[in-house]
Amino acid sequence: MALELNFAYWNYDRTRALTDGSVRIDGVDLNYRSDVIVADIFERMIRQREFDVSELGLTFYLRTLDFDDPPFIAIPVFPNRFFRHSSVFVNKSSGITSPKDLAGKTVGELGTYGHDAGIWAKGIIGEDYGVTPDQYRWLIGGIDHAQKPHSFIPQPHPANVDVSDAPDGKALGPMLESGEIDALFSAIVPQCMLKNSPQVSRLFENYESVEREYFARTAIFPIMHTVVIRRDVHEKHPGLAQAIYKGFCDAKDVAVKQYLGATMFHHAPMMIPWFSQLMSENRRLMGDDWWPYGVEANRKTVDTFLRYSFEQGVSKRRLTCEDIFVPELLGT
Repeated sequence: MALELNFAYWNYDRTRALTDGSVRIDGVDLNYRSDVIVADIFERMIRQREFDVSELGLTFYLRTLDFDDPPFIAIPVFPNRFFRHSSVFVNKSSGITSPKDLAGKTVGELGTYGHDAGIWAKGIIGEDYGVTPDQYRWLIGGIDHAQKPHSFIPQPHPANVDVSDAPDGKALGPMLESGEIDALFSAIVPQCMLKNSPQVSRLFENYESVEREYFARTAIFPIMHTVVIRRDVHEKHPGLAQAIYKGFCDAKDVAVKQYLGATMFHHAPMMIPWFSQLMSENRRLMGDDWWPYGVEANRKTVDTFLRYSFEQGVSKRRLTCEDIFVPELLGT
């Protein structure tokens, strides 16, 4: 009899074949759950251990490793990855025209000091432009609605970094537009940006070319989220991690084949003009496996994130891939 397990992840093209049942996990009956906001999945998993297998932001997962009894173990599946130069927004009157101008400014960040997008953006700006997080003043809160920092995870930060909650009743997006903060690091694009406010812009307005140059130079495609299994489930069912990993890989392969198969029809199923050209450009730069799973293909990217997390004071120790992934999948 198949093992019935609750899975939670967002609605992605690379997971859809698992969701609709066209890809099956050997020995598993998958009950799919989701939520409107992916961070709500994280909260339900961390607070209630609601799911057997769940998508989890990397920094959220790393913080659970500092619990007395760490509840999860990750498999090297990465449903969400994103270049993050595009996730830094500035008020046009702040005097910020280059990354170096961020020094001494007041900067907002979504939800926590060190959310996934923030870890990457801070790390890249520190390495490539020499401005480190201790040179900013940080306010943590919601983007378009007032929100306290996430209470379901620890909120560590180094003693030499000035971090405060956003004022009661204040959201960071409107504060950016009004000039109450100078910049914003956020995985969510604020409404003032979406509505083309003349007061705000991206720090890197030509972010696509900057991000393509970054990948060409580093071979890093930043990872935001991984997939975790509850440790009690993992320990009770030997071989389950390999089966789940294979299922996610097979689902991703279905999506890749659909994109590649549509090439001969000029990608008519996609309502995006010039999609074929974009696919071609991306494959020239990133190769045929542009969204890899497994440890070895992602070791440099994961190790960079783990180093940034430690350097920024979010992780208590310098972790490695061997510390965060199930041992039986370290050879993938």
